[in-house]
Amino acid sequence: MIAAISKMAGSQKDSQPHIVISVGVARSKTQSSLTFILTNFHAGYFRISLSLSSQALLWKILKEPIQDAHALRRVFSLMPSAAFTLLWSLSLLTLLALSLLYLLRCFFHFNMVKDEFLNRVGVNYLFAPWISFLLLLESTPFLSRTAICHQVLWCVLVMPVLALDLKIYGQYLTKGKRHLATVGNPTSQLSVIGNLVGAQVAAGVGWRESAVAMFGVGMAHYLVLFVTLYQRLSGEHCGGVPVTLRPVLFLFFAAPSVASLAWGAIIGHFDSASKMLFFLSLFLFMSLITRPMMFKKAMRKFDVAWWAYSFPLTALALASAQYAEEVKGAMSHALTLLLSSLSVLVSLFLMVVTVLHTNLPFY
Repeated sequence: MIAAISKMAGSQKDSQPHIVISVGVARSKTQSSLTFILTNFHAGYFRISLSLSSQALLWKILKEPIQDAHALRRVFSLMPSAAFTLLWSLSLLTLLALSLLYLLRCFFHFNMVKDEFLNRVGVNYLFAPWISFLLLLESTPFLSRTAICHQVLWCVLVMPVLALDLKIYGQYLTKGKRHLATVGNPTSQLSVIGNLVGAQVAAGVGWRESAVAMFGVGMAHYLVLFVTLYQRLSGEHCGGVPVTLRPVLFLFFAAPSVASLAWGAIIGHFDSASKMLFFLSLFLFMSLITRPMMFKKAMRKFDVAWWAYSFPLTALALASAQYAEEVKGAMSHALTLLLSSLSVLVSLFLMVVTVLHTNLPFY
């Protein structure tokens, strides 16, 4: 009996160190997992939230009832309202999750964030979360555009965009064209898109003067950027970006698409200026898709840069929807149906491949 008790006590003593070691290993594995995620996470992942937020705005516009709508446009009324609410909620949760990860990265790996802020590509994607929030604010099903909280949120979300404008545009102004020719790349158009989306939302809440101010600043720098980048598209680097980032070339037609939407919101209807910007974006879109070999190398292995395809397509589909609403013709509505379907399919494809290729060390 005594021997049995002493044996049990000895076995308990032997088992205690094993328990402590297992807890320590689990804790170290959790820490290493978090470290791996934060060190590999970067602002480029906000492409995902940017795409989902623009999809939510597209679904909202297509669901809106239009008087004397064409039969092709009525196809979109078949979508259930709950689907739009679910998509908007998913977009918001994704954006909040990505924002939380980036805040943790700022806290634990500030040097990496600082390097990204000084990087000619990474700094432009710091506009992406604020653009995503503005798009969600524009498409929210829970707030009225005339609500005071809607206007307050616009002011809060625009402040970081203006702060980044002062940093980036100030360098362009003080350091001259050589600096722009060196650091300018297709992702630089995100700064322009940030101003244009801010102008569009401001026009929606009734602040026309603020909308005109942001639109003017954005378009002035878009013209400079477009001319600068247009002269650098030849060569191996395709506008100053590596092969894996070539999908960002789609931003060339995203900027005029968003500009057409912003100007239409300011004026109150899709006028001739908005139509010209839409046709410019459509021409640039056709110019890119007729050269698939330019993107062949970038498609060999999955990269988060693939999400750069989605937002520009959605922006073009949004512009086409506004154009079709103004023109009211079979061809314009057919174009809207084609571009919207393509945008939705590309977004769904990217969601699936992202889930399949996510390899985080959760062990």
